[in-house]
Amino acid sequence: MTLCALVPLLAMIDSPGAGRLAMMLPLCLSIAVVYKTTRCEELRQVPLAALALWGTIVVAMYAVGVGLWIVFSILA
Repeated sequence: MTLCALVPLLAMIDSPGAGRLAMMLPLCLSIAVVYKTTRCEELRQVPLAALALWGTIVVAMYAVGVGLWIVFSILA
């Protein structure tokens, strides 16, 4: 593999503030779908269960981020 093939993997992506937060959404959705696919006994339960888990993960991640931001603001 040449170095030219690795450049897209090593380059930083410049995204605005909201873009960085939005990139978390598909990652959380893929994690939720894979997890619920392995846990649900019937396949028709997966979409709704994955959507509920996706919402839970996203809300929890944002809550942790806000909590850490508050702690950082107090300590700084």
